[in-house]
Amino acid sequence: MLEILKIAARNLLRYKRRTALSALLISVGLVAVLLFIAVAGSFKDMMVDQFTDSVVGHMQVHRRGYLGAMESLPVDRNMRPRMLVKLYEVLDGTNEVAAWSPRVKLMAMFSNFALTTSIRLNGVYPDRETATVPLIANRVLPGGTAEPFLVPGEIQVPELLANPMSLKVGDTVVLVATNKSGSVNGMTFVVRGIMESMSGPGGRDGYIHIDDARNLLRITDEEIEVEVLARHGLAEAPQEVQENQSLLGGSAPTERRSYLDETQQLFLTKDWGRASEVSEIAIRLKERDRLDQTLMEMDKAVADLKNKKGLSIFQLHPWGQFVPFSKIANMIDLMNLFIKIILVSVVLISIMNVLIMAVYERIREIGTISAIGTSPRKILVLFLTEGFLLSLLGTAVGSAISLITIAVLNARTLTFSFGRQENLVLAPTIAVGDVISIGVLTILVAVLASLQPAWKASRMDPITALRHV
Repeated sequence: MLEILKIAARNLLRYKRRTALSALLISVGLVAVLLFIAVAGSFKDMMVDQFTDSVVGHMQVHRRGYLGAMESLPVDRNMRPRMLVKLYEVLDGTNEVAAWSPRVKLMAMFSNFALTTSIRLNGVYPDRETATVPLIANRVLPGGTAEPFLVPGEIQVPELLANPMSLKVGDTVVLVATNKSGSVNGMTFVVRGIMESMSGPGGRDGYIHIDDARNLLRITDEEIEVEVLARHGLAEAPQEVQENQSLLGGSAPTERRSYLDETQQLFLTKDWGRASEVSEIAIRLKERDRLDQTLMEMDKAVADLKNKKGLSIFQLHPWGQFVPFSKIANMIDLMNLFIKIILVSVVLISIMNVLIMAVYERIREIGTISAIGTSPRKILVLFLTEGFLLSLLGTAVGSAISLITIAVLNARTLTFSFGRQENLVLAPTIAVGDVISIGVLTILVAVLASLQPAWKASRMDPITALRHV
């Protein structure tokens, strides 16, 4: 095999210009692919992080039916404490979950006593929210307070509403909301900060403390089943109820006592906040790449909680269902595929062109080595080896140029704007696995492209080849 490698290398060096041009063509194609993957992939990851780390989290949980009416933020489809215990236990027990944040979402009228408009509000626990979407504090414009992100009685106002209403930090505003029973309630708040707007979801959302949101909607704490409390040692397990004897003159059943205090103690002990309704739960994972697997595992863990129709109470959704940019991200992945196809085509054409010309120019040489006893198999391997060495050279040069170019781009600060987001820094990176996989694909395609000319050369009749002029 070593002798065949030497002969193949010598044959390529005999035609230096053609070999150099073919290797250059492969290198250019490889550089184009690797740079596109580095830049486009980094752009996609950065924008995904902007949305997931600023607003939506990596995934969210809602009560079944909430997502279909999400635009109106219905307060009658919130998740109640008796549903949430199982979900909270699953979230705390899932290793892939880094943080989670319950939210109460609502629509409200927003007024500075001179102008009035509508606002989307998120009631959140500030410490949980900043752990789940860590970039949210960066959106608070200079002059506002981001640490802590919220305190009761104050509001973070979106820039899109603050500017037309000439609001400043420290101003007093009023929020008026309608709860699920139809009654209206109003509360005054102090502007804690003005939040930079962004494209997509959350661009017009304001933030208040979750307890303020519940007070505004008059949402009270609720007790959960005694059986659940018994599992946590906060109540005695109920005994078996004897057959109702009331029809036979027996005494009426004793009225069930309230377990609200025990429920509140359970939520306090577990650090779950108040034992009250929430609209959604945003979840941050330790590794976003494990999103699909974690989603399936959690969905299976809470599937036993069903509604009256026998369907799971909860619906778990990945970030892509809330962010329009997910469609652009899918387009980028599709473009990566097309670029790889173009690379395959470039390599295929260049290698086939070189080796087909080599076969025609070396017909007498092929006839000579066949006449002296070289087997067709060795001739086939010889031409395949030439294709392999040619692609190996082009891949090595192309990979080196790509990595150097990426390093140069990272040495400079590349900024761009996307929607309302400005001065976003682009840092092109590419994984070692991508470089290796593209390189292996290039070499594999080159060897396959060499197969037809190599087969033709190995099947030549020696006598006919020697007569060729």
